[in-house]
Amino acid sequence: MVNETRHPATTDAAAPRKRPNRAAWRPGLRRGGIELRHLLRNPKELSGHLTNVAVAVVVAVYVSGEVPGTQTPMAHLVIAGLAAYLLFQVGLINLPQILVTEREEGALLRLRATPGGIPAYLIAKCLLVVVTAVATLLLLLLSAVLLTDGPLPHGPSGWLTLLWVTTLGLLAVVPLGAALGAVLPNPREALALIMLPVMGLLLTSGVVFPITVLPVAVQQVASVFPLKWMAQGLRSSLLPDSARAAEAAGSWELPLVALVLTAWTILGFLLAIPLLRRAARRESGSRLTTRHRAAVRSGAIRA
Repeated sequence: MVNETRHPATTDAAAPRKRPNRAAWRPGLRRGGIELRHLLRNPKELSGHLTNVAVAVVVAVYVSGEVPGTQTPMAHLVIAGLAAYLLFQVGLINLPQILVTEREEGALLRLRATPGGIPAYLIAKCLLVVVTAVATLLLLLLSAVLLTDGPLPHGPSGWLTLLWVTTLGLLAVVPLGAALGAVLPNPREALALIMLPVMGLLLTSGVVFPITVLPVAVQQVASVFPLKWMAQGLRSSLLPDSARAAEAAGSWELPLVALVLTAWTILGFLLAIPLLRRAARRESGSRLTTRHRAAVRSGAIRA
């Protein structure tokens, strides 16, 4: 009789945990496809991304001169830098706003009660962000080529560098965006809390002008964050080798670009996963009702 003793609580609990995770891919990709179609059919949301591309091209059109110490047009450096910034923005500004808004609307609470709901939700958001970011990048490069004779990668190695820098850059910022979305208080404060540091990084990471014109201390602070390395990696894929003279180290430092972005990827996932789980555990009907009443009292939404 002892040999026939079973421990169903252990064996039965282990099996279902894997199935929802595997099963989450299909509904997650389906949900992501639905959200992408919604984006394409929503002029207001779509216009935001198109406006960002238009502003970047206009800035490049009005920039004149050459990168100091090179024969590379300054407009090409600006296009490469703003391409990195648009990737950075989609992951670190747009994604947190989406997560906070949908959390406020009760989406996280509803998904928590659905088997595999939260993993499928995160898969959908990752698909939405990645497709949006890559489409924005390609649209910017194509518009720059047509309107400003902008840069394109030189040969297969340039396209390969563009691919891995874009991939690693998104991996570095998307988990950070998810982590921010899990802790930011509400949509009304999310943008204000994010924009100030992001604008600071925009001005100190060599995005719109050579980083070498900044004080060394500012360069060192900017080097801690991923935007500086994303911009440097994209410049290496889009600009000629002679443009390396305008880099702080006089070279593209691609191994260091990969190392820093990989470190931010690991840090982002280490932060995002526990913070998202904590946010999901804390969601409840009473919290949702309290937030709704507070929003009504503040006039943010109608009763």
